[in-house]
Amino acid sequence: MTARYIDRPIFVLVLLFSALVVSGCASNDMLRSQHAAVCEFRQAGDCADAALQHHAGDPAEEYDLAFVEFDDQGQLRDRAQFQAVLDHYYPIAGDNDVLLVTFVHGWHHGAAPGDDNIRRFRQLLQRLSRTESASNPRPRRVLGVYLGWRGDSITIPYVNDLTFWERKNTAHDVGGQGTAEVFLKLEEIVNVKAGMDLPGGPASRLVLIGHSFGGAVTFSALQQILVDRYYNSRRGVTFQGAAGGFGDLVVLINPAFEALRYATLYDIGQQGCRNYAPVQVPRLVVLTSEDDLATAWAFPAGRFFSTLFETHGDLARFDCVRDPATGRYARRPLRVAEGSADRQAIGHFLPFVTHRLEALAGETPASDDPGLDPQRLRDLWSGQQANGRLRFSSATLEHQGKTHPFNPYLNIRVDDDLIPNHNDIWGDAVVTFLRELIGVSILPPPSPE
Repeated sequence: MTARYIDRPIFVLVLLFSALVVSGCASNDMLRSQHAAVCEFRQAGDCADAALQHHAGDPAEEYDLAFVEFDDQGQLRDRAQFQAVLDHYYPIAGDNDVLLVTFVHGWHHGAAPGDDNIRRFRQLLQRLSRTESASNPRPRRVLGVYLGWRGDSITIPYVNDLTFWERKNTAHDVGGQGTAEVFLKLEEIVNVKAGMDLPGGPASRLVLIGHSFGGAVTFSALQQILVDRYYNSRRGVTFQGAAGGFGDLVVLINPAFEALRYATLYDIGQQGCRNYAPVQVPRLVVLTSEDDLATAWAFPAGRFFSTLFETHGDLARFDCVRDPATGRYARRPLRVAEGSADRQAIGHFLPFVTHRLEALAGETPASDDPGLDPQRLRDLWSGQQANGRLRFSSATLEHQGKTHPFNPYLNIRVDDDLIPNHNDIWGDAVVTFLRELIGVSILPPPSPE
């Protein structure tokens, strides 16, 4: 009898908690269901369910924004939604040079109206459009794609913090399923003019940005593609020029995936201490705040239990260090502990960190940017040195002496003055740096002398 009375309140508490969780489940429906026509976006609250939007207003700040949504299994929620995006963007890219920027959100975010990531992404697109208008005699038309998935499965505050590992698995499912198809079709859009033999050559560009678990989505989708593009083993290729990448630039901000997933790509970039030429532009850039506690502390704590029964060894790797006497790069042996790399997030695993980004002391970049000077950016980037420092408009990028300065893969540890935590990634200084980094990645090849 006593046991029965003790069990009853526990049973009631379990029922109440279960009901609370069920009532707090995040919506599992498509949020941007209207895609029959393009909606004119003028102010917050407009186009709440529209998958296709055009930002009207100042012509110098115009952009288009489209939404593509995935379910928890990594499947497109509605292929008609994605097809509508393609049908809208293909003709634009056929008639105009475009800068197509894709953003993949992370944990606790989604494609719902009012999401702060959408608002901030709009501001980035607006700023890039303003840059194009100010610096390009033939401005590219700025197109955005916001890739949405359920960053939250439970909406109850604090309780939803327990979904970290479940949402991490979902992020890799989303990246491992339909996301690669979407990325490849977007790349096809920016290349649509390449075969048209138009004067000046193709000038359209593609940039991908993933944040948090959105970084995991993006890297999961592109990991093998990046390996293929680096080697470029397709028929007819008989020489090794600049290392290729996906689109023009992939940026991962505070990405929440383990360093071990990146180990092969890091090793490929280091092979033979390849002597990259100054025309080599960045292809994959990882930015991680030193004060991102979610990936610095919560992530390895979760990975400890996830990898408890797995076996790990040591990997024999090397850094590429410049010999001051000869100017050549030579191997310096490095032992990589697989267990540590499997538990720590990519941006906090110090053996793979290649750069540090620091704020400029006492300077606050203006949010109203002037145009970019392509020649200044070319001179800046081509002037890199081992252990050197590049002074961008809002930050200084310091090379850590482990890789060739023009290695296309950069894993950057970021000063907390620039990115103070896991989610606050949209400060003026960071956006200004991103804007210039995008400018470097989309530089046209230098003219032959």
